[in-house]
Amino acid sequence: MFSSNYLGPLSRASCSRTFSAQGCDLCLKLYDSPSSLVKHIEICPLSAPASLGTKILPFAGSVDEKHTTKDAKAIAFNCVMVGGGTDGSLDLCARVCLVDEDEDIIFHTYEITGLTEEHLRNSKSHKEVQDKILEILYNGESARRLMSDSGKARLLVGHDLKHGLDCLRINYPGHLLRDTAKYRPLLKTNLVSHSLKYLTKTYLGYNIQTGEHDPYVDCVSVMRLYKRMRAQDHQVNGIGTPNSDSGFESQKAEELENMTPDELYQLSKSNYKCWCLDSKKAAGPVDF
Repeated sequence: MFSSNYLGPLSRASCSRTFSAQGCDLCLKLYDSPSSLVKHIEICPLSAPASLGTKILPFAGSVDEKHTTKDAKAIAFNCVMVGGGTDGSLDLCARVCLVDEDEDIIFHTYEITGLTEEHLRNSKSHKEVQDKILEILYNGESARRLMSDSGKARLLVGHDLKHGLDCLRINYPGHLLRDTAKYRPLLKTNLVSHSLKYLTKTYLGYNIQTGEHDPYVDCVSVMRLYKRMRAQDHQVNGIGTPNSDSGFESQKAEELENMTPDELYQLSKSNYKCWCLDSKKAAGPVDF
């Protein structure tokens, strides 16, 4: 059983009542009893990561070799935009941050403008930042093998990734992107994205972006969202396989019209790739 926030309208009112009594609104997991849920709720909300502020890190603008040698499967990305041009309408990326799944910073820089003269003094050029990010993401993989699911290239996690990547003029394969602004279970019912601030409060239990924009806090939050969605434990048969037959194509229009809502629900299939498959792929092949 799942929350209506996760897989859309529930098929039965009894399932909704059960989740209301035994389900966690943050992590969306169902517990054996209301008492088990009460114990879980005490530890489920996460604490907000500490802000970096505007301090310059020891390895700002460079790769932290200690972390990039780890077997990181996914990297979270965030950048701070500033207005450029004579009227401020040009988006420029002023600050870039990458973190791994352990929330360790592996790349952090003040890029293009910096924030003060001190930050600007050691800032990296656009090309240097672009090359470093691609080096981390490619993970030693050749450009020709990026389209393969079995390669070493890392998943890139973020919120509204296209905006940041376009600003840095970086192209990365769509099947390696995990965007919380595009993931179907996190969208509004009209398929419009929520803000990262809303998603963090709703599914992680803390507030972000209450003052200045800190890319590290946003990076950690979007990585936590990805891992929380990836950890969803549910059946995989016919779920989350993109471009799969929805089940309706094999039915005649008259047959569909005579079906009950529950019958239509059982026949339907998701038309997005569920992030739980990322962890299942790492563990071994999944039978559909």
